[in-house]
Amino acid sequence: MDEIVNKVANSVLEVFDLEDYYPSGIRTQLDISQWLLDGFLLKEKDFREALKNHDWSQFQNHFVAIHCSTDAIIPAWSSILVTVYLSPFAKKVVVGNLTDLETSLYQEILSTLDYSKYQDKPVILKGCSKKPVPESAYIMAIQKLQPFAKSIMYGEACSAVPLYKKSK
Repeated sequence: MDEIVNKVANSVLEVFDLEDYYPSGIRTQLDISQWLLDGFLLKEKDFREALKNHDWSQFQNHFVAIHCSTDAIIPAWSSILVTVYLSPFAKKVVVGNLTDLETSLYQEILSTLDYSKYQDKPVILKGCSKKPVPESAYIMAIQKLQPFAKSIMYGEACSAVPLYKKSK
């Protein structure tokens, strides 16, 4: 009986897995509409008072996405003021939804990596993930990898889709 050989493990393929860079921490979406009159009208004095009296410590070490769940038209300074109160507690604050938050986190992380180890190597941008890796992170990753990699595929080694091959 022949020995089973893992050809993928023995290949020169480099796997770039975005899950490896997923920052641990609690993600929280904070809805500004809770401090608006009937969820729609921002009365500055009441808004400021509500923020002042809110328990911001509950966001200690959270990644926070500030949004408004209603169709209220709110001034830009409202999210900035909420950020003033969140900043002493939260790890990061963005305006938008949780996908916007993940995109921002990956933008920071991917800009700090050294991609030279992928120089002239075939790379698989690992596809299936158990964590909420946004599609935008894959877009950012391929842009970072492309100047270095010999080729880039997406997915798993057993069923990778070719995306890029450096011209000779």
